[in-house]
Amino acid sequence: MSRQYVIEADGGSRGNPGPAAYGTVVRDANDGRIVAEAAGYLGETTNNVAEYNGLVTGLQIVARLDPEAHVEARLDSKLVVEQMSGRWKIKHPDMRQLALQARDAFPAHQVTYTWVPREQNKLADALVNESLDAIAVGSDGEIERLY
Repeated sequence: MSRQYVIEADGGSRGNPGPAAYGTVVRDANDGRIVAEAAGYLGETTNNVAEYNGLVTGLQIVARLDPEAHVEARLDSKLVVEQMSGRWKIKHPDMRQLALQARDAFPAHQVTYTWVPREQNKLADALVNESLDAIAVGSDGEIERLY
């Protein structure tokens, strides 16, 4: 039986576009234990591009942990969930490229996408802010923690 993971991904920008970052949390789906966290600064871009980067990073982490796993990706971006589920077209070229990166990072048939309210995505959101705050004090804003 394949392992199961939950990705909680978020992205944000201070201004839209503006300084932006992503955050992603990877959990063991069976016990809810956090197995990895990551965040990164993206420079000046939109919140939607940042959301996609959070998803791509989460999928890349799971691919390193177990490429045979099944994944539920939970995002508070209706746009990303609907586009990655194939229900909405991806018109913006940057987001189309990021959607392709997500599909390349992990087999699409092993991923389900779920929209969640912002309140259920607080940990990933906190990582976004941690990255943006780190930039403000001269750090590179990159975070990766494996547990």
